[in-house]
Amino acid sequence: MKKLISLLCTAVLVITPMADVSAEAKNNGSVEVRAEQIAKEMMQNYGVTSVQYAIRDEGKLILSDSVGMHDKATQKPVDKDSMYGIGSVSKMVVTAAAMKLVDSGKIDLDEPLTSYIPDFKMADARYTQITPRMLMNHSSGLYGTHYGNSMLFDDNDSRNHDELLLKLQSEKLKSKPGAFSVYTNDGFQLLELMVERVSGLSYSEYIAKFISEPLNMKSTKTPLDSFDRDQLSETYWPTLEMKMPAENANIIGTGGVYSTAEELSEFGEVLMGNRPDILSEAAVKAMQSHEYRKGIWVSDEQNTINYGLGWDAVDLAPFSDYGVTALAKGGDTMLYHAVLITIPEHDISMAVLSSGGSSVYNQMFASKVLLDVLADQGIIDDVQPDQTFLPPVKVKMPTELNTYSGLYGTVGETLDIVIKDGEFQLPALLGGIIPEQNYVYTGDEHFTSTDGSVKVSFVKETNDKVYVKVQGVITLPGVGQTVMNTYDYQKLEHNALDATTKEKWKARNGAKYYALDEKITSIFYLLPSMLIKNLSVDAEKGYANGTQIIDTNNSENVVQIPVMNGRDTFDLQFYTKSGAEILIQDGQEYIAEDAITPIYGGKKGMTTIPANGQARWYAIDARSANKSVTVNSPNSGGYAVYDEKGEVVHFSVATGQQSTQLPKSGFIVFGGDAGDLFQIELK
Repeated sequence: MKKLISLLCTAVLVITPMADVSAEAKNNGSVEVRAEQIAKEMMQNYGVTSVQYAIRDEGKLILSDSVGMHDKATQKPVDKDSMYGIGSVSKMVVTAAAMKLVDSGKIDLDEPLTSYIPDFKMADARYTQITPRMLMNHSSGLYGTHYGNSMLFDDNDSRNHDELLLKLQSEKLKSKPGAFSVYTNDGFQLLELMVERVSGLSYSEYIAKFISEPLNMKSTKTPLDSFDRDQLSETYWPTLEMKMPAENANIIGTGGVYSTAEELSEFGEVLMGNRPDILSEAAVKAMQSHEYRKGIWVSDEQNTINYGLGWDAVDLAPFSDYGVTALAKGGDTMLYHAVLITIPEHDISMAVLSSGGSSVYNQMFASKVLLDVLADQGIIDDVQPDQTFLPPVKVKMPTELNTYSGLYGTVGETLDIVIKDGEFQLPALLGGIIPEQNYVYTGDEHFTSTDGSVKVSFVKETNDKVYVKVQGVITLPGVGQTVMNTYDYQKLEHNALDATTKEKWKARNGAKYYALDEKITSIFYLLPSMLIKNLSVDAEKGYANGTQIIDTNNSENVVQIPVMNGRDTFDLQFYTKSGAEILIQDGQEYIAEDAITPIYGGKKGMTTIPANGQARWYAIDARSANKSVTVNSPNSGGYAVYDEKGEVVHFSVATGQQSTQLPKSGFIVFGGDAGDLFQIELK
């Protein structure tokens, strides 16, 4: 994606003043200098606005520093008190909150979830098998994430939390609970609900009372807490110059906590078992267990993903290469990024928070610095240099491997893999970090990338499904190196359609559908891929956007890929309303592009949000093209403009500006509360 919270240490612990921290750090200047160098590299070359980081050793801060501006307008630098969203590191907070209830005997990890949330129901009888443990280790079988109205600017609306159980009632599971682990955000939202039901408190109240306050954590908050939003480090969007409004990740259990690096590293003390008044030793050990091994998983090699309870990794590479057990949780919101790494056997923790960038970068940073710390303390020998690679040497491929040619799918897409003369091509992987390229056969049933850093193989698992396994070493110059060992694609069978169904779906190929239910305060208006669904249909093979076509108006997920790439699956459902085709995905409605009418081309016009509160989309045609538009919006309203490529041109909620120039073609959308009236002037 890509997540843990922080809390402070013992009531007896006195936080060392920054002057003392700096003095201590000077005694270990090499680590301090290397950390600062990496932080500056991230800012200069990897899209990072600011970085804050802290290391604790046996509960004491040995390094606390930051690079970048908290506020560019006032030239205030980031300091130890600047707050950041910690994204999915928040999952460690809700896991700890639930484990505290386990300690008190109020929750049993292996009892059905319905024992604690009686109104949790799904359209799949297997939902009764889901347990709290399965929510924590990502093996529940839930589809993944309901993102709708979750990431909002200056808006802590809780509708995502409030509507989750209702949306799940009409949904199925993608796999039998416990069959395998694959990253699942909704599981941690259900944990949040469980904590509320069992404790009788709101989730924000619970973590404040039982985690933050006992640990004296004053900067660890949720969007529902009252605090000065100016404490949040400023954020930017790559295509806009002005700073963004405050980001609210209103999926608090899965990704909504704010904190600081010092407090997050302090929370690491709890997760290492040093605060038995917060979590028992048994609870901490249970969270560190190798949960990923309970189901289908990639072969147990060097990896940065191996789930515990809450943890992304309980045997994190590259520390595993040194015989050191490290645990990690990373997290990303739209604008903030975080990682927490703990090394329990040596009582060391490090947190890295940033505005801009990625949790992957932060984890590389933390791993590199912590290896230096371990080496400086004599715990490990010299840090090994980054791996280097040579171009592959192609060898003759056994002919039986040709049988792996065929149709493959992952979430959102299908592709044909054609093995020819010992070679095949894959699209870009890991969001483009690994480029589209050819892979050649190099022996031992492996195909290797052009630069030698990625190996691909085909694995038939115990569920009789064939997966494309990718083992990659990723290097970011100046930051570090990391490894990924995942299943990326699943082999699919052709799905024959009847003539009527085939023609119906053929007509949808290339069609676009536009979000109706997303609040206008949503950050997703800056990310059109979240708002505009592009339909890619392979009617001959019976698939659409990676889903298997069932009939003229429905398709279903068939992807069952463990680890990470099988996350956030979905079904597609179509129906007609007032002559417009509507797509439903993840409980959200989208209107077909051909049903969107042009905006009025005269000098003045108006539009009103309908009673159901859905957004109003209009096309920009020749009559309005290239004109200046000024919109008089109500306080609860706003608008966004997109060009013909679907790229955002203007978003009033983010910019605070009500005027812009329309592109030569594209779309404009208005959103707000039901009945909101917008006065529109074109020049």
